[in-house]
Amino acid sequence: MKKLWKCGVCGYKMESVEAVGDCPKCGSPQDQFAALSEEDAKKVYDSYVTNDIHMEIIGYLEKIIHLSREGAEINLDPGCLDIFKKAEAACYVIKEMSKAEIAGHISKGKW
Repeated sequence: MKKLWKCGVCGYKMESVEAVGDCPKCGSPQDQFAALSEEDAKKVYDSYVTNDIHMEIIGYLEKIIHLSREGAEINLDPGCLDIFKKAEAACYVIKEMSKAEIAGHISKGKW
């Protein structure tokens, strides 16, 4: 049965029945790899999904920010301008929250 292995030097993860050869990233020997527990491996696998969702959300927010700026440049009337400015500001906050969440996952090795 495959396990998730983590290099103790650089954090590279690989899926294998057993740790194989040197680390593809840093070249550390096989004995630097440790198998993650089922619980830790599940957290890593789950974080792959949530990280992808965060990245997709960030992409959508970037599009909304761009559209909001485009609409603000047209400056058709005060009501439109107000909505575009609020949309840009709200998207920026959520985008930064998602980026911070991804950074938190990375710092915990869940990437």
